[in-house]
Parts: sequence; structure tokens; C-alpha cells
Amino acid sequence: MQIRLNYLAVLTALAISVISCGKKSIEYEKMDILSLPSQTAKDFTTTYTDSGKLQLVFSAPVMERYEKAEPPYTEFRSGIDVNFHDGNPKPVASVTAKYAKFHDDRNEWELQDSVVAFNEAGEKLETELLFWDQRKDLIYTDRFVKITTEDQIIQGYGLESDPRLTRRKIKNLSATIYINDED
Repeated sequence: MQIRLNYLAVLTALAISVISCGKKSIEYEKMDILSLPSQTAKDFTTTYTDSGKLQLVFSAPVMERYEKAEPPYTEFRSGIDVNFHDGNPKPVASVTAKYAKFHDDRNEWELQDSVVAFNEAGEKLETELLFWDQRKDLIYTDRFVKITTEDQIIQGYGLESDPRLTRRKIKNLSATIYINDED
């Protein structure tokens, strides 16, 4: 009887081990490590100086750097805020956008969604898409633009300009509205 119980115990243990060692099929979601950002920063501000003089202050809620992507880029999904100082403590110009992307290979900024820029003269540029080619020192868009100056509102489609918005050309001018300063 003792041999039978031992034999039964061995068979039961063997059966349990065979059943529990069966191949389990667990599917995991594939994750492409190259699609993840190599750097992430939240609520950051960067200050650039030249010879101890303040040049610009750049801030964003989130920055994601994709160095392994082809081509590499840096994305600002929650927007950017840049103030240009030219050595002055008070900003002389600024640009904001709700989305931005820097293309490393082209050395070019892409700003989207509620892009607003002010130049040193206080003129305001509004558009939905704006590119800044740093190699060519050129900003441009093919979208609707609105420029508000001290005495005019200029609207049209397509813009090419220097980054300071002093030598600008609207490709398809649609309206120029003169603002009267009469009392």
C-alpha cells in the first residue's frame, strides 16, 4: 500500500509538472526603441548669451529630442515661447507657437498653430505655419499671413522675409487696411 501511495504521489507530481511546464503564449506589444525620444525636458527655460549679453530666452512646456530618428529632430508638442533680447534686459522681439519642430538635417524651424511674432518695430505677424531656414537666414510660409503695423493691417498668402521682418514680401497680397489715428 505504501508503494502504491508513493507511486501515486510520483505520478501526480509528474502530471502537475508536465501541465505547469506547458508552453504559455504571451503576446507583448512590440515597441520600437528608436521611436522613443532620446531626451525629454519638461517646463524648461534656456538662456543664450553672447559675450555676457543676453540674446534670447527660450522656453517650452515639453521638449522631446529624437537623435536616433532619420533624420533627427526635436519636437515641442506643447508649443514654444522665444524672446529675443539683443543684449537688452527687455525683449526686443518674440515668437510663440502652439507646436514647433526643429529639423537638424536642414537646420530649420517649423512653427505651427497660432504662430505670433513681434519684431523690433512692434509689428505683429500672425499665421498658422511658419518656417525659419537658419542656413539661408530666411523665414517663409505659403499660408495666410496677417501683419499689423502702427498704421496698417496687411493680409495675404505666402511670405518671405529676413528673420527680423524688415525686408518682407507677401506673395499674394489680398488686403491692405490703413488705420486712421483721427480723434
